[in-house]
Amino acid sequence: MKKNKLAKPILKWVGGKRQLLDEIEQRLPKDISYYVEPFVGGGAVLFDKQPQHARINDYNKELINVYMVVRDNPDELITELAVHEEKNEQLGSEWFYHVRGLDREPGFDKLSSVEKAARIIYLNKTCFNGLFRVNSAGQLNVPYGRYKHPNIVNKVGIRALHQYFTEADIDMRQGDFAESLKDLPKGAFVYLDPPYMPITATSAFTGYTQDGFGYDEQVRLRDECIKLREQGIHFLQSNSDCEEIHKLYKDFTIEIVTAKRSINSRGDRRGAVTEVLISG
Repeated sequence: MKKNKLAKPILKWVGGKRQLLDEIEQRLPKDISYYVEPFVGGGAVLFDKQPQHARINDYNKELINVYMVVRDNPDELITELAVHEEKNEQLGSEWFYHVRGLDREPGFDKLSSVEKAARIIYLNKTCFNGLFRVNSAGQLNVPYGRYKHPNIVNKVGIRALHQYFTEADIDMRQGDFAESLKDLPKGAFVYLDPPYMPITATSAFTGYTQDGFGYDEQVRLRDECIKLREQGIHFLQSNSDCEEIHKLYKDFTIEIVTAKRSINSRGDRRGAVTEVLISG
């Protein structure tokens, strides 16, 4: 399948891997018969590699719904986004907070999958610094970003991803990462990009889902990596360059790389940071 150069992430995502693609690409097998990504997020590595056969997963229901709608209903999604674009130009923050507050209303579950996907894309493009963060109730709680010309209706990007999703064999799942690692075919390769281990007590960001991703989850992820190694399935994982991660993966290959982070709720936490790539 010919690679579509226009197939790129359509969502800004905390911890997105566009800045690390060169480093990651160097460590991926040239030929991957079956690609697996249990924490797909914005999909930077997936869309750069564009494997023919893949399994992608994320615990975030809203995110996976966006990808399913892009695959199944791209034209309806574009039409719905055009409405948000017009309303945003007319009403600005008033429309943003109305849309953001829909998941606090009793009728939210009655919205169609297309309406929910358009809502997430609109909020992602107009919220402060593209920061997707939810509270303990699972409700988006990021303020309005006040951008002059946000790219809300990304027709080219949506149609390019639709083409990739329909031409390739992509198994889309929503749920726990460990479930997506079951029954992998021989020759599968797994790329893991979990919510990172906090470097300090005050730097924690696990707001992708209402349940968060704490130390116990990091330990559980390490145990799954051990299982993958025992099965002869190769993987690559991105995570924080911190003492806890080095200890958890002391029996694996750990390489330190530099990444540029542009999405954070605090400006002093953006910029160049060291991270690790763990392989097994």
